[in-house]
Amino acid sequence: MASHLNTKQDGLWANIFAKKETSNTDVIDVLKNSPLFSTLNKSELKEFETITHLRHYQAKDVIFWEGEPGVGMYVIKSGEISVWDIKNEEKNKIAQLIEGDFFGELALLDEIPRSATCIADTTCEVIGLFQPDLFSLLSKKPSLGNKFLFQLASVIGERLVEKNKECAELRKRLTAEE
Repeated sequence: MASHLNTKQDGLWANIFAKKETSNTDVIDVLKNSPLFSTLNKSELKEFETITHLRHYQAKDVIFWEGEPGVGMYVIKSGEISVWDIKNEEKNKIAQLIEGDFFGELALLDEIPRSATCIADTTCEVIGLFQPDLFSLLSKKPSLGNKFLFQLASVIGERLVEKNKECAELRKRLTAEE
């Protein structure tokens, strides 16, 4: 007896399955365009896609608070997020992040407290990669895990060099003002 459900002919079921495939492709595309995942090939990206978690936030939702233990990082799939330094009820905006940007990556290496608060400015969809999932991947596929960790170290190193340049420039300006 033939099934009455044929995904090629039944529009409802075809659309449900098409959305799922599109969503997975979107996650892989977002990861592929992120500097942290740019060295990975398609099959490696698919491995990471299986351990990521989509999270949805509305405008003004807090993604994480400064001081919370870090458990993972995020890549913005859609929307905008602000990074804030909040001390003694004083808020200082550190950065504005948009689609494709990533944040919280140090939490993949250590569970140190978050150094800033991240708040959704718009409706957002973010891709989360959490430390336990990364460690599981490292144990199952050490070569792939090490490839990612090397890229992570490289990106963190680039950011550190950039921040050192900014500090040196600020020091130079402060010295000139004295």
